[in-house]
Amino acid sequence: MEEKKKLKVPHVYVLLIAIILVCSALTYIIPAGNYDMMTIETDSGAREVVDPSTYHSTESTPVNLMEFLSSIPRGMNEAAGIIFFIFIVGGSFGVLQDTGAIEAGLGKLTKTFSGKETLLIPVIMLAFSFGGAVIGMAEETLPFIPIMVSLCIALGFDSITGTAVVLMGAGAGFAGAFMNPFTVGVAQGIAELPLFSGLKFRLMVFAVMVAIAIVFVMRYASKIKENPQLSPMYEIDRQRKNNLDLDNLHEFGGREKLILLIFIASIVLLIYGVITYGWYFNEISALFLGMAIIVAVIGKLGLNGFAESLAKGMAGVAAGALIVGFARGILVVLTDGNIIHTILYSAANLLSTLPSAVTAIGMYIFQCLLNYIIPSGSGQAAVSIPILAPLSDMVGVTRQTAVLAFQLGDGISNIFTPTSGYFMAGLALAKIPWTKWAKWILPAILLWYLAGGIFVMVAQMIQFGPF
Repeated sequence: MEEKKKLKVPHVYVLLIAIILVCSALTYIIPAGNYDMMTIETDSGAREVVDPSTYHSTESTPVNLMEFLSSIPRGMNEAAGIIFFIFIVGGSFGVLQDTGAIEAGLGKLTKTFSGKETLLIPVIMLAFSFGGAVIGMAEETLPFIPIMVSLCIALGFDSITGTAVVLMGAGAGFAGAFMNPFTVGVAQGIAELPLFSGLKFRLMVFAVMVAIAIVFVMRYASKIKENPQLSPMYEIDRQRKNNLDLDNLHEFGGREKLILLIFIASIVLLIYGVITYGWYFNEISALFLGMAIIVAVIGKLGLNGFAESLAKGMAGVAAGALIVGFARGILVVLTDGNIIHTILYSAANLLSTLPSAVTAIGMYIFQCLLNYIIPSGSGQAAVSIPILAPLSDMVGVTRQTAVLAFQLGDGISNIFTPTSGYFMAGLALAKIPWTKWAKWILPAILLWYLAGGIFVMVAQMIQFGPF
């Protein structure tokens, strides 16, 4: 008897091209329209936001074949900063890896936690969750991913566990943020709410979202520890060349300690630069390139050795880095077709017809869906809050509840949607196919969505305020 062929999941490039094609077709169906923009002053500074009373139809600009085909190269151009950031960080970690210092340091840590490996998971995830909740940690998590992947594989887990402790830790904190200036701060400023008001309620949201993430990852990690073949990444992880060999570890001597001190100092400088000077991709890339040069000198790799390690590291993340450009193509065609604001306008009209108890959930669902198109937290706030804040006044929903709906809707899918640039960069650095990650994390995403919906309902019931 012939064996039935398993349904093969399409490659992420194929999936993204299909999504771009569907969005291109929608530009022939959905009428074009735009809101005017206005500048307002908030506690976070001047912001370009939508003027909710100015929606108007515009001339239809459907995406033609050439625009569809060129959306990916244009997406590459628009996302160039993220793409080259992935190349530089990937190359820099290739240099760091080839010094042997990471292997030696992780080997030492592995021996220290021998027999109690799972204790590391909640500790590390809590640390990243506070980073997501307080400073909006997103791109800043990327340098930690290759390190945690190597560590978790050495501890008997897999690359998904290593990536999850970073992305799910920070992601849970980001979704349940209580002091994130880029989401809560911006949204409350636009909604004219006191900055970081509603703190106690948000702390409860934070605790629940982080607890779901930690329990989900720990349960999975325990299963993989008992039976590594259950991992979707089992074969891929076995073929990794940078896995730790606990029986033949690089010596953890003075040179290795110095290299790790340089790495730690770079991370501290990264956090300081982001918080104090607003560093972004260019500055972070420069920081890690400088680190790579210094550790190459200390590690005695030589000029050619440095260049070869850098090139090898870049090659390892190339396929994943280019996914970011493909994903950006979705936004390109929606912008070309002038239908983003039409979608927003239609959703606002629909929500205004619902009872207030249902409208709060409708706002939440709308923000969840909008995040797949506009994954930027501050960008999504600038587009949606100017419309949803006055709408909430009309339908009996507090503005604080509308901000909570935005915050949760914006945060949950950031480590799931392929339109999220930093997330796709993280998967590229971890060398995890998006399809495998999406299938694995989907139950956790659904749990987060359910918890978020409950919190929005409770907020509406208690008239979460001050107004």
